[in-house]
Amino acid sequence: MKRITILGSTGSIGTQALEVVRDHPGVFKVAVLSALKNSLLLIQQAKEFKPAVVVICDESKYNEVKEALHGLNIIVLAGEAALSEVAAYPDSDVVLTALMGSVGLKPTIAAITAGKNIALANKETLVVAGELITQLAAEHQVKILPVDSEHSAIFQCLAGEEQNEIEKIYLTASGGPFLGKTKGFLSTVKKEQALKHPNWVMGAKITIDSASLMNKGLEVIEAKWLFNLEVDQVDVIVHPQSIIHSIVQFTDGSMKAQMGVPDMKLPIQYALNYPDRLKNNFKRFNFLDYPTFSFEKADMETFRNLNLAFASLRKGGNMPCILNAANEIVVAAFLEDKIGFLQMSDVIEQCMEEIGFIEKPQLNDFLETDKHSRILAGRLVTKSKV
Repeated sequence: MKRITILGSTGSIGTQALEVVRDHPGVFKVAVLSALKNSLLLIQQAKEFKPAVVVICDESKYNEVKEALHGLNIIVLAGEAALSEVAAYPDSDVVLTALMGSVGLKPTIAAITAGKNIALANKETLVVAGELITQLAAEHQVKILPVDSEHSAIFQCLAGEEQNEIEKIYLTASGGPFLGKTKGFLSTVKKEQALKHPNWVMGAKITIDSASLMNKGLEVIEAKWLFNLEVDQVDVIVHPQSIIHSIVQFTDGSMKAQMGVPDMKLPIQYALNYPDRLKNNFKRFNFLDYPTFSFEKADMETFRNLNLAFASLRKGGNMPCILNAANEIVVAAFLEDKIGFLQMSDVIEQCMEEIGFIEKPQLNDFLETDKHSRILAGRLVTKSKV
C-alpha cells in the first residue's frame, strides 16, 4: 500500500484526494492529514481515515482537535511550523502538497530533503522558488509529480518521450467566467461573478486567479521549472470546453494532447499512484457531447496578470516571488470587497517595480521578498479606491 501525506486535506484538492483514497482502500493508506483552520472537517477525516498524525495550523483550535481525537492513537500537532515536521514523516511514501499559497514552500523543501516524492498541487512553491526546488529534487532523487490538470497532461504526454526534444508546450485555459469581456465590463465586476467558473469546481482563491488569468500565469512559471523549458517554449491557448488539458509539440511538429472531462480526481489519482494507472468509475468522455472544440488567443491586454507573469519569468530571480506574494494579497482583498478586479493587476505591477530585484536569490531572500511584497501590496490596497 502507498502511504500518503496530505497537506491541506480540507481544501478542494485535499477532499478530492481523500475521495480517491476512499475508492481504493487496498491501494492507499493515509499517514498524515493537515488543515489550516477547518477543525471540524479535519476531525471527521481523521476519524474515517485514521492517520498517524494530524496538524491543525490554527493553534487556537488545537485543544478542540486533541479532545475530539482522544483515544484514537492519533498524534495531534498545531502551528504552521508543524507542517514541515510532518512533511518529513518517515512512514509516508508520497506527500501531496495541497496547501494554498506560498505557505507550501517550507514543507515541500522538508519533504524533498527527507526523500519523499511530491504530488504537487501547490503551484506557488515552484513559482516562488522554482530553481531551488528543482535543484533539491535532483540532489535527493525525488520525483515531482504534477497534480494541476495542465501539468499532469504534459507529464502524461511526455511518458516514453524522454529522448525527444520539446519544441513547445501549449497550456490550455478555459478563459474563466469573463472570457471575451472588455475592461469596461471588468471594472465593475464583483466577487460573486468571478467565483462562478464555467467548468471547474475549485477553492475561492484559485477561482479568482482563473478569472483574472493569473492562475494561467502561475502555471506558465510552474511549467518552465517542471519541464526545464525556456520562456518562449511555453504558450497559452484558450480552449473554453476544457477537454484538451494541454498539448506538447515535439521538434518534428508532431503533437500530443491529453484529454478528458474536467475532473481533478484523475490527475490526483495519477500522481498518487504513479507510474501505474488505476481503474475507476469516473465519468468517461463522449465525443458526441462535444461536437466542436474551439481555440483562441489569450487576451493579455485585457487580462494583464498573464502578461505580468510572463514578464516576471523573463526577468527571473525573485520577480516571480514578488508577483505571487502581491497576488495573494490582492485576491484576498478582492474577496473582501476592498479592491476592484482590474486594480489587482495595478497593485501587482507596482510591487514588481518597487520591490528590490535579486538576480540569484537563496531561500532567505525568497522569504524576505515574500514578506516585503505582502507589506507593500497591503499598503497599496489600503490606498486604492474601489
